[in-house]
Amino acid sequence: MTMKRTVEQRVSHTFPPIYDKSSRLLILGSLPSVASREANFYYMHPQNRFWKVMGNILGTDLIHADSEIKKSILLANKIALHDVIQSCRIVGSGDASIKDVEYADIPSILSGSSVQKVLLNGQKAYTLFLRAFPQYADMAYLLPSTSPANAKCSLEELTETWKRALSLL
Repeated sequence: MTMKRTVEQRVSHTFPPIYDKSSRLLILGSLPSVASREANFYYMHPQNRFWKVMGNILGTDLIHADSEIKKSILLANKIALHDVIQSCRIVGSGDASIKDVEYADIPSILSGSSVQKVLLNGQKAYTLFLRAFPQYADMAYLLPSTSPANAKCSLEELTETWKRALSLL
């Protein structure tokens, strides 16, 4: 069981972005949660709805899939995945506590792929992305966070909003 962290610490993103040259859509979160950092893969907190939403949209069970299957399904659908932050100071998984940010190398992902649109998973990711990479503002789309902290959006609302955004390509 993951213990809730209450002490600020410097954390770094320790696993690579998921993308290839045919990726057309990049989804960016802010920073992996404590559970994701411990599991060494994206959106691994059991209450985060990212894999439920993506599974609903792509028509497959991603909740029970292992990380390699998740990765291959994303790539098969031309979807890239990473986070805006490479490292920062943070308390646990709370976006509100993020400070002293070092940004991920998003330009390398964009230049090494065919990405035409960047979907930002939540307000913090969106704000940080625009601050660090204003040259890509026309590609950026804010989406409601799949985080359990975003209780105001139901799974159905998230799925519908994300589905519309993914269909814009």
